[in-house]
Amino acid sequence: MSERSTYGFGRFATLVAVLGTSTKTNDKLDALKSYFQRAEDRDKVWVIALFSGRRPRRTVKTGQLSQWCMEITGIPDWLFLESYSTVGDLAETLALLIPDSGSGHISDHSLDQYIRTLKNLDPLDEAGQRAFVTGAWKEMDKDQRFVFNKLITGNFRIGVSQQLMVNALAACVSLEASTIAHRISGNWDPFTTGFDELLGGDLNGTDASKPYPFYLAYALETEAHELGLPAAWQAEWKWDGIRGQVIRREGSLFIWSRGEELMTDRFPELYGLADNLPDGTVLDGEIMCMETVGSGWRALPFARLQTRIGRKTVTKKHLQASPVGFIAYDILEHEGVDIRGRTLAERRAILEDLGEKARGAGLFLSPVLSFGVWDELAHTRTGSRENGCEGLMLKRKSSIYQVGRKRGDWYKWKIDPLTIDAVMIYAQKGSGRRSNLFTDYTFAVRDGERLVSFAKAYSGLTDKEFAEVDAFVKKNALEKFGPVRTVKPELVFEIAFEGIAASSRHKSGVALRFPRISRWRKDKPVSEINTLEDLKQLLRQYGKP
Repeated sequence: MSERSTYGFGRFATLVAVLGTSTKTNDKLDALKSYFQRAEDRDKVWVIALFSGRRPRRTVKTGQLSQWCMEITGIPDWLFLESYSTVGDLAETLALLIPDSGSGHISDHSLDQYIRTLKNLDPLDEAGQRAFVTGAWKEMDKDQRFVFNKLITGNFRIGVSQQLMVNALAACVSLEASTIAHRISGNWDPFTTGFDELLGGDLNGTDASKPYPFYLAYALETEAHELGLPAAWQAEWKWDGIRGQVIRREGSLFIWSRGEELMTDRFPELYGLADNLPDGTVLDGEIMCMETVGSGWRALPFARLQTRIGRKTVTKKHLQASPVGFIAYDILEHEGVDIRGRTLAERRAILEDLGEKARGAGLFLSPVLSFGVWDELAHTRTGSRENGCEGLMLKRKSSIYQVGRKRGDWYKWKIDPLTIDAVMIYAQKGSGRRSNLFTDYTFAVRDGERLVSFAKAYSGLTDKEFAEVDAFVKKNALEKFGPVRTVKPELVFEIAFEGIAASSRHKSGVALRFPRISRWRKDKPVSEINTLEDLKQLLRQYGKP
């Protein structure tokens, strides 16, 4: 470990390097524990914030960063662009190109100081911004510049789960991991919140909006009957929407997504829940587009909800075309009391009683599916896609509501994905550890004598297969459009996806839900790939506008 890695920001850069290169969970856990034991409290708050998705806003334009780098190094723009294309990541490109100063000066700035200074760059002119950024570059080594650049560009992502960070914190403070997970959730500001304040005191404190950590299910990898007696399990549909929590506390309503994004203002149809739900209530469920069918309701495809995602302003047209409801399937807080430690059967009884009293205002209860034997439930599962669902959820009736992904009590029993055989026509280099390999691909189906692109995918192959495809692309590239290469249409792949919807933005007229590579069809020639008509048939069968 270098001398400068013992300082605040250097210590953080060392942590990021270990987390980014280690393949062993225990090594990552040890690195996090070591950091939390040695770092200053203000820096620890920022590590918790960054690793739980609270990234500072970008205050310097990426074009300016590129220009300053070219001015410092004397590199022409064509060579900079070629380097960027090869590396695939701007922060890493800048870190590699900018030379170390060789002055031996070591920065004693903390992570907190750098982030606060970056925040204050916004009102400065370009000269002021340039002076700070280039000055910081000069007093950093390559690894520190990489992390610093990630913070500047607002693209800070690291290969470590929030649960791993929580476990490391639990080993350093006198708190259970589940308690820590709850305390670091919600709407807190790392600029104003201290370490002791974040992890200490009342769980809810003055923040009435604070959600609970979500309990996640494992994919069912065995036969359902191996779970034991059907009577011990509760079965529900696996809804295809946005997982969320509805919180009613202190007279106000809050809606959180699983990604810990406060989304209350995006779903005005649910405002009425503030009047229908009693104070001190937290519900877990799914935000979905809904429509009324007779005296009941029906969930609409995720494609309808996509028209609402990302919109801060919801128009009357959106409200009419894609009305939203909340499908509740669990209750976590009742009458102001955390009831996650009670059994699912007990929580379900409370939820059903609450549902009867709070009907309307966009609240729906996820129905429990009755079944006597596993084969009966398996038959029900075959109708999942027609019901707008991804399969079934299986939950042990005696289970408590835990934190994170735990094996043994909750399982998702998904239906098989839809598949299409297609040919790769474009390739682009990946990012991170794949920045030197062509791993991002565009696929096409046949439409008569022409090929029509319909999907992009970058996952599903082994490292060995990615290396084989990369070698093919480099040998068989036909044209270059920036970072994209047109390649000979010879490699056939099976593309799997969860759903399909009509789309006017795509040449094919369709958009796929979660497309990924299922397998490399080395056994199939291009002449036997699927056609555009095959896609449209799937759209007619499973897709809805």
